[in-house]
Amino acid sequence: MASGLHDSSFSNPVVRWIDQRMPVFTMMQKEYGTFPTPRNFNYFWNFGALAMINLMVMIATGIFLAMNYTAHTSLAFDSVERIMRDVNYGWLIRYVHMNGASMFFIVVLVHVWRGMYYGSYKAPRELLWMLGVVIFLLMMATAFMGYVLPWGQMSFWGATVITNLFSAIPLVGDSIVTLLWGGFSVDNPTLNRFFSLHYLLPFVIAGVVFLHVAALHITGSNNPLGIEPKGPQDTLPFHPYYTVKDSVGIIVYFIVFAFLVFFSPNYLGHPDNYIPANPLVTPAHIVPEWYFLPFYAILRAVPNKLGGVLMMFGSIAILFVLPWLDRSPVRSMRFRPIARWLFLLWTVNFFVLMYCGGMPAEEPYVTISRLSTAYYFGYFLVILPLLAKIERPLPLPESIAKAVLRGGGPLPGAAVAKPMEKA
Repeated sequence: MASGLHDSSFSNPVVRWIDQRMPVFTMMQKEYGTFPTPRNFNYFWNFGALAMINLMVMIATGIFLAMNYTAHTSLAFDSVERIMRDVNYGWLIRYVHMNGASMFFIVVLVHVWRGMYYGSYKAPRELLWMLGVVIFLLMMATAFMGYVLPWGQMSFWGATVITNLFSAIPLVGDSIVTLLWGGFSVDNPTLNRFFSLHYLLPFVIAGVVFLHVAALHITGSNNPLGIEPKGPQDTLPFHPYYTVKDSVGIIVYFIVFAFLVFFSPNYLGHPDNYIPANPLVTPAHIVPEWYFLPFYAILRAVPNKLGGVLMMFGSIAILFVLPWLDRSPVRSMRFRPIARWLFLLWTVNFFVLMYCGGMPAEEPYVTISRLSTAYYFGYFLVILPLLAKIERPLPLPESIAKAVLRGGGPLPGAAVAKPMEKA
């Protein structure tokens, strides 16, 4: 072999020739073929792969939609209707993109929920978790701007309400709002800004996803037991075991996705957005997309405008410091009996906030939102730090392999737990 060439193990001459000069195939084999993965993954670990597939679908359909969309207040609504009627398969591309956003948030929310339940945010995966929260924030910004683009009633008034929130910031708030609008009201410059950023941000998300995956392959994956692999007996190569398992999840995902697109494409949308934007007519009830509703409920739960804005952004920002709020030495809530039930209560509370966010800002929804907001923050700021001191976890298994062969679960009461040992 010539000097300076990579020692490739591939037998295909074309692949080998490329790999010797740019070992991309060796890297892919190492990272997605032979990468050692805990042998006890359940189907909650499918959702990371589903999120990546979903992102690719969103970028592909978004590019085709952008080819036929016109970012002008006089033409935007009509251009979307033209896509639906005159562009070949435009209705399919739009419905896939529109419902793909909802599917993306469902997949990512389950992915986050799994990380919280099984303690995937704990050391040494803090940076991995924080990159995931960054992805979630970028998704929310991208989705909000995308919701504005059809320029229907909810698009216009949603943009007006949400951008006006920045005016609550002391001293510089009004200047920020004017900068976002490109003028003194939501108008054509606003639409152009949002279209430009909506096109850009998915590629930024893809870049952060790359960092997210890179961080994962440094620290390795967590698992339902929350213990580190002790040796090769605890792991399996990613391929073919988890590529096959992920494939099953992807097939089920696309069946659900197809049902939504072909049978209920507007189920998760709002009928008012099929009315062209009219600055002179305010809708009776302004609501954001369903995946913003819990945070919208938190915003409305606080009477003070600045306080509501801080609480809304704080409800997501608090996830950044979650690894340091939960000081329990045990990762998985399968072995934390008190924390498990309080976390499941937090999950129910999240859906209560989602429900209240879709209701009018009146009683009893405002009071329920305030109580739910108190528990949302109380769980992170009071319950988790307190449980780390008073909760007695169940004993942990000695290794992943022994737990798998035994059927999982905690050890008998006499066994000694050794939490979070590094392999």
